[in-house]
Amino acid sequence: MSLQQFLMILRGRLVLVLAILIGTVAAIVAASLVLPKKYTATVAVVLDVKSPDPISGTMLHAMVMPGYMATQRDIITSERVADKAAQLLKVEARGLQKKLDVKPSRESNVIEISFSASDPAFAAAAANALAQAYIDASIELRVEPARQYARWFGEQDQTLRDNLDKAQARLAAHQQKYGIVASEERLDSEITRLNDLTAQLTVVQGQGAEAKSKRLAGGAAASLPEVASNPLITTLKADVARQEARLQELAGNLGANHPQYRRTQAALVSLKSQLDAETKLIASGFGTTAAASREKGAELAAAVATQKKKMLIIRQARDELAGLQRDLEIAQRAYEGMSQRLMQSRLESQVVQTNVSILAPAHAPTDPSFPNLLLNTVAAIFLGTFGALGAAFALELIDRRVRSPQDVAEMLQLPVFGVVPRRRRVPLLLLR
Repeated sequence: MSLQQFLMILRGRLVLVLAILIGTVAAIVAASLVLPKKYTATVAVVLDVKSPDPISGTMLHAMVMPGYMATQRDIITSERVADKAAQLLKVEARGLQKKLDVKPSRESNVIEISFSASDPAFAAAAANALAQAYIDASIELRVEPARQYARWFGEQDQTLRDNLDKAQARLAAHQQKYGIVASEERLDSEITRLNDLTAQLTVVQGQGAEAKSKRLAGGAAASLPEVASNPLITTLKADVARQEARLQELAGNLGANHPQYRRTQAALVSLKSQLDAETKLIASGFGTTAAASREKGAELAAAVATQKKKMLIIRQARDELAGLQRDLEIAQRAYEGMSQRLMQSRLESQVVQTNVSILAPAHAPTDPSFPNLLLNTVAAIFLGTFGALGAAFALELIDRRVRSPQDVAEMLQLPVFGVVPRRRRVPLLLLR
């Protein structure tokens, strides 16, 4: 269909087109004037999501913003908010939810809360009441879980406090039982004492072995350094040597039977006997020294064994002390962490502020939001136009008319050789 054919169809069905267009516009305008009017009041609230939480210090991540805004929309449209708003307005909550419209902004943190009613003042009051109810509900939704957590944390805090007291009591009892202080001074002193006893035992054992070997020397006692260095032994040896030299001299001069020779010989025998007696006396002292060394070594060995046992007990006690200290530290950290959470929960349970603020309160509208006469008129014109065109084309399909040579060629499928021009009608006034 060409444009010329389209215009000719409109020209031929002009009366029908105008009738449908005018009728549609008149009906919609009349309905807009007759229908009851509704007024819509809108309040804007803003959510502060960029500032950190005043209690925990956390910030809302940008990735969860879409879900967060959708959650806030669901809270506003919930029965909880409707009930609170109904209490403020002293009306039923069912009617509020049906007339409520919430629109979160896509590019900002602003939410528009709209309410429609036949009374503009009530519409504004209801919108403001819903916004205030939303703020109150936001505070309650934050405070109620915090109160529950605070009660639970309080019970756990008392339990951990008891565990901490028990750990401290066990540590103190263990320290008191074994006399252990926080420092390592006692352990160091016990180690020093053990080293001293071990050194003394080594010295005594060496002395005993030396005395035993000297005692076992027997006839070779005269060659021992203790005997050779003894002043009395040295004097006796010198006297024996002088007497022997004198005896040899007397033997050469006087003979072996001379009385003086015999007196000198008797004196020499007496000196040798004295020398042997003194040597045996010194050698017998080594046996006494060996016995004393054995007795002293036994005492020191017993003291070393006792000291080692004591050291083992102290080390074991210190190992147990280290375990008790670790238990105390674990209990201390657990108690401190729980106390911190308890304090935070108590602070959150006492919060009376929220991140929601009223940006622009609602005011009573002067113009109705429904019906919109201008919008309905424009819509009626478009609807009437499309309806009229549709009706015209439908009738044209049912009752096709020949309005141009192209119509003849299309209908008969034959070429057109000529067109008889239409006779122009002479106006009546011109004929006169």
